[in-house]
This record gives sequence, C-alpha cells and structure tokens, in this order.
Amino acid sequence: MKIIRILTFLAVTMCLPINADAQEYPTKPVKVIIPFSAGSATDVIGRGVSKQLSEIWGQPVMNENLAGKGGTIAASVIAKAPPDGYTLFLHGAFTINPSFFSNLPYDPLKDFTHIAPLVRQPLALVVSPSAGIKSVSHLIAVAKSKPRQLKFGSPGTGSAAHLTAEKFKLMAGIDMGHIPYKGGHEVTAALDAGDVIFSFLPMAFAKKSAGQGKLLVLGVTSMQRASLMPEVPTIAEDGLAGFDYNHWWGLWGPAAIPTGVVNKIEKDVARSLTTPELKKLFLKIGVQPMSMSSAEFAKFVRSEMESMARTVKQSGIKPK
Repeated sequence: MKIIRILTFLAVTMCLPINADAQEYPTKPVKVIIPFSAGSATDVIGRGVSKQLSEIWGQPVMNENLAGKGGTIAASVIAKAPPDGYTLFLHGAFTINPSFFSNLPYDPLKDFTHIAPLVRQPLALVVSPSAGIKSVSHLIAVAKSKPRQLKFGSPGTGSAAHLTAEKFKLMAGIDMGHIPYKGGHEVTAALDAGDVIFSFLPMAFAKKSAGQGKLLVLGVTSMQRASLMPEVPTIAEDGLAGFDYNHWWGLWGPAAIPTGVVNKIEKDVARSLTTPELKKLFLKIGVQPMSMSSAEFAKFVRSEMESMARTVKQSGIKPK
C-alpha cells in the first residue's frame, strides 16, 4: 500500500507542471510568424486571428512577416524556436514545399507541432472573356484539340494555383505547359494577351476581376459551390467529375510544445474563429473555418503532403 501511495503521489506531481503551464499560458506576448508579405491573404488571416487571440488571452499577439522561398525561411526559424508556445507559425502552403524543395532545412513532420487548422477556400478557374470559352467542359475540349500548343499561368511555381492546375491537367487528360508569374495581376494580363489559356486564382481576386470584366470565372475547385460566388458551378459539376481542392491555412509551432499548452491554443483558436469579427472577415474574403483536434490536424497534414507529392511526381515536376 505504501508503494501504491508513493506511485500515486509521483503520478500526480508529474502532471502538475503540465497543467500549470496550460493554466498560466500565456504570461507574456506571443509572436506569430507570417511567411508572406503584408497584405497577402495569409497576412490578412493571420492578423485577424492574432487580434482575437490577443483579446482572449489578455496578452499581445504580434505578427512578424518573414517572407522568402515559399515560406521555407520562416519555417526554418520556427523549427529552431523554443518549444514553449510563444513562437507560432501561420502558413497556407506548408504541405506543398516538401514536394518542391529537395533539401529542406527541416523535417516538415518531425520538427513541428501541428496545432490547428484555420480556414479553407476553393480557387477559381478563370479565362479571359475574349477567349470565347464558356465552360469547364469547353476548356477541356479546346485543350485536347491542341495538345502541347497551349499554356496555363499561375502566380508562381510551387504555388497552390500551380499545383491545382497540374492536378486539373492530369484528371482532364490534357497536355500543356506552365508559365509562372509574380501575381494575379500579371496572370490577368497574360490571359488577356492570349499568352496563357487559363489559370486558378483566389476567389476574392477572381470575383473582383470578373466584376470589372477582366476575367470570366468558369468554375470553383471545391465539391460545393463557393459562398462568395454561388452562381458559379463547381469543376466537378461541369466537366470533370470528382475534382476537389481547397487551399487552406493552419497554425504550427516547434516540436515538443507541452500537450497542455497545445490543447489551450487549439481550444482558443477554435473559439476565435467563431467571433463576429472573424465571421465578418471570412465572409468578405470568401474563406470558411475548419475544425479539427491537433491529432486530427497532424493526420490531415500528412495526408495533404502525400497528395501533393503524388501530383508533383505524376506531373513530372523536378524538385529544386
């Protein structure tokens, strides 16, 4: 009985630091690193979430923009940060980079704590109004009639738009080249000039450009119609059954953050996503909240990495 009492006492005392950490966290400012420039979609989402977390925690939650190499520079910083929950990482292309960079300075699974997903958003399949293409099925037919003659554009090699287009090509059985640009405005100009035949762009940008007569939106990449443009059919509805892709954003930290702290961040992130302020922001930019436990999120991240790797391999893209 004495031994049992001793073991019970040790078990209880071993749990105390973890619970205490979770109850006290955070006791000082928290930094969230954003791997893209100010004004980007990732930055807008990050600042919105950080503001709500700051109000929940009663501590400053500060954003730091650290752009470069598709987010790998920022990820490297996070991988080496103290595992205390005070340096976090918000990204929207974390699962793509392992397929595009052959020598990452970190292990994308082992060097991070996968905390929580944030929001997701379909992309819009767009063409120039002057192209005379009126539907997804029409685009596929045109591309098949001119194998290796046409090109598609994207806002950069390795971007979500690039990978989505490669997946579209594979599923549609079409063969065309890729021209990367620096952003959506450059892609729009290339579409108008006839340099490329189609592209995938963020919903908010596509809606604004379509309203100005610069683009025609043929379809959205999700299985359900997008709330931002409910009149536009899904790609699966109109020409390519089974096609499904959502770009998404999540929150990470360095590996080995105490479980109690992870659970608190996860819980408070979920709470922040339901606030009226973020609901208004999400409606404006056309994203939808996601909900998973940290364990479920870790499995989701692995699955997404494997899916991206298959697309890159089947497309014949050579990692850098």
